[in-house]
Amino acid sequence: MAKVGLYVKFRAQSGQRDALVKVLLGAADLMAGAPGCELYVVNTASGEEDMVWVTEIWRSAADHEDSLSVAGVKELIGQAMPLLAGPPERIDVQPAGGVGMRG
Repeated sequence: MAKVGLYVKFRAQSGQRDALVKVLLGAADLMAGAPGCELYVVNTASGEEDMVWVTEIWRSAADHEDSLSVAGVKELIGQAMPLLAGPPERIDVQPAGGVGMRG
């Protein structure tokens, strides 16, 4: 099984970044118990006041797909949608290793 990684860039409605961060941190709490989730980090960057980045590493693509059925995820997606200024941008990567990588 090959690990999968994602960088997801969210553009919040003007002034809604902190609210979006709160929702995504709620998702991180849910992912802590999701099978195969090795990393789920919510990031902001100075100079990008409406942007939020999420960095994810999963044991497999199937584990990532299954995470959408974790209890509470659909509700958090519903909370996040009105805070977004457009669809998220996603970059799929294949983790090769490094500090913090398991197995």
